Amino acid sequence: MHYTGTIWRPPYEADSLLLEATADCTHHCCKFCTLYENLPFRFRMSPLEDIEADLREAQLWACDPLARLSAQLQGLPRPEGPRRVFLVGANPFVLLPQRLEAIAQKIRDYLPACQTIGCFSRVTDIALKTHEELQRLRQLGFDNLTIGVETADDEALAFMDKGYTAEEALRQVKRLDEAGISYSFLYLAGISGAGLGRRGALASADWFNQTRPRIIGSSMLTVYPESRLYSEIQAGRWREESELEKLEEVRLLVERLEIPVRFATLGASNAVQVDGTLPRDRRQMLAHLAAVCRSENETELRRYRTSLRHL
Repeated sequence: MHYTGTIWRPPYEADSLLLEATADCTHHCCKFCTLYENLPFRFRMSPLEDIEADLREAQLWACDPLARLSAQLQGLPRPEGPRRVFLVGANPFVLLPQRLEAIAQKIRDYLPACQTIGCFSRVTDIALKTHEELQRLRQLGFDNLTIGVETADDEALAFMDKGYTAEEALRQVKRLDEAGISYSFLYLAGISGAGLGRRGALASADWFNQTRPRIIGSSMLTVYPESRLYSEIQAGRWREESELEKLEEVRLLVERLEIPVRFATLGASNAVQVDGTLPRDRRQMLAHLAAVCRSENETELRRYRTSLRHL
């Protein structure tokens, strides 16, 4: 399989076939991000011949006679190949519709059991496509895109150079609804800065309540020296939230979400894990967060944050 650098995927895509379609990010401006710093280029599309070679390899796994024999002996269904493919890269949905269609067609040719295709997408990637193009991509299997909206706090979005406003993000997400493409969101607790976490949580809860995500995955901001945000902190232009403020932000978000959705703290950036379906599990989730949001836990939580060498 052709993979470039560290491979990032949401935890809920663990059972998907990871197929590299792009490498690095087209935006590459978010002040907090260091995920792709080890790559010697800004953005690259995978050659179609590499994608096809990877699909042939995946096809061989599905046809492996030993795997089929093992399944037969255990009384399990015959292996048919992956049912979902997740396109690897920071934002493969930026590719032209014709390119995405070509990739989807090759997936269909080599992995006929595959039912859906997912990937990361920036808000601005959606804006590049017409309604008809989005509908066509849905017909080809694109579904449950993962969108790192981070927050609906416009001041934070502007300061972090995310490249869009909360209003623009909502407009593009509504276009996915109209095209029948489902999606999940990534939220970044702490992005608003010290003393402003409540503002970020309230704005984001109001924004999320106007959308229909499958999952809201919450991460916590971790600032690394390689980031532009670290330089802003050193220059005194931005202050990081305490660990308890970040947790309080998550608690407030869980409290204010009104839509039916799975909410989970995803990834190593979270020292405290919560995972449940809202509104059903709200009481248990809030009780758990309240139990750890105690001033005496700040030192231990901060120690966890500083021990994270990489996300």
